[in-house]
Amino acid sequence: MTLAALAVTLLAGAVLAAELDFEAIGALPYRPPKPAPAFALPDLQGKTVRLAELRGKVVLVFFWATW
Repeated sequence: MTLAALAVTLLAGAVLAAELDFEAIGALPYRPPKPAPAFALPDLQGKTVRLAELRGKVVLVFFWATW
């Protein structure tokens, strides 16, 4: 490998290994989601349902309000 090719390879590796500066390009980095906080709500029959009881299941929480 020539010296120039080696230099290009090393430089490319350093650039790829450097952490992206998301702020400089106006983007937000992806952060894995955080667990939902523990909470309990009444169901339509008035029984209390705790989020922890539903662990491992798909849960859709829909908050609806009339003003």
